[in-house]
Amino acid sequence: MNVTKDGFKDRQLHMEDYLQMVSAEQKEYAEVPVYRRITENNDIITDFWTDNLLELILRKDNLNKAYKKVKSNKGKGGIDGMQVDELLPCLKENQSEIIRKIREGKYKPNPVRRVGIPREEKGKVRKSGMPTVVDRLIQQAVTQELTPLFEPQFSENSYGFRPGKK
Repeated sequence: MNVTKDGFKDRQLHMEDYLQMVSAEQKEYAEVPVYRRITENNDIITDFWTDNLLELILRKDNLNKAYKKVKSNKGKGGIDGMQVDELLPCLKENQSEIIRKIREGKYKPNPVRRVGIPREEKGKVRKSGMPTVVDRLIQQAVTQELTPLFEPQFSENSYGFRPGKK
């Protein structure tokens, strides 16, 4: 395996435990990484939690907490036009149907609404996607269960999209 100028090995690739070509130009094989090296803290056992994950996510108290978080964040509606203030009546009417679809694996999130957010540079915009408020509620419920479960396993040097990291 070649060592790059900064001393790090080329990225390792993994797919079904086969050696993979690093790139067409290099014409060599990469090492298969060992799963246990992916996280910094491998002492956390998640089997019990991951086996029951869907039930944990769909618990009434978790969904209520997710609703409160989405409501407190406010924000605009998605492509369906529903605003955060309209979420509670919608849930009262459709909650059992939404939960049933999620359990059966038939729930399909709506496409996100694309909006342009102005940048500091004059005339430039950053594209952002706005999910519907129902999809935001479900995403929040999932996040609330996954974050405490997997956050302790991340390296302290990993910052991407993590709570309290900048």
